[in-house]
Amino acid sequence: MRLFYSSAACSLAPHIALHEAGISFTPEKVNLKDKTWREGDFRKVSPKGYVPTLQLDNGEIMSECAALMQYIADLAPAKNLMPKAGDFARYRCIEWLTFVSTELHKGFGPLWKSGVPEDFKKATTETLRTRFELLDNHFNDHDWLLGKTYSVADAYLFTVINWSNFLKLDMSMYTALNRFMAWMTERPAVQAALKAEGLLK
Repeated sequence: MRLFYSSAACSLAPHIALHEAGISFTPEKVNLKDKTWREGDFRKVSPKGYVPTLQLDNGEIMSECAALMQYIADLAPAKNLMPKAGDFARYRCIEWLTFVSTELHKGFGPLWKSGVPEDFKKATTETLRTRFELLDNHFNDHDWLLGKTYSVADAYLFTVINWSNFLKLDMSMYTALNRFMAWMTERPAVQAALKAEGLLK
């Protein structure tokens, strides 16, 4: 199995999940600016041209972070990275994966782009802050997104919230959310992925 990634991008989430699951894989770094990797044109691997992308041992190509997180969790059911099918908690996990994907992941998008009007960036940041407040309130009473149980949704959330560091957003007021981020950073799988991507010495 190959994971096509770019350092600190959303592909960090499945990178963490693969380490959590204990699954053997080959990391393949992608240059997103020119859509290349060590064997040439990345779009020949994935026409979408973005990460994360998984190439399975049978050659099948998968993409989209929320889908990959569920797939990886199901490859290692003994690791309990996602509730089992039929358990209502699984739908809570999917709910959180979807929230991170649509309300946070895409929400950060305009802040990365040059040429976006400052007024729009300000409005985008204000919207994100309502999501941060929701999460901070959640973590006042819960250790993880699913309560007392860690899941792949936490890895996805960590990956996206971590972007606030690169964008220099003031997150000091979100005490409970910051505690969650600190706990995540201490996980061996998170440290392994961060080191592999050159984000931690």
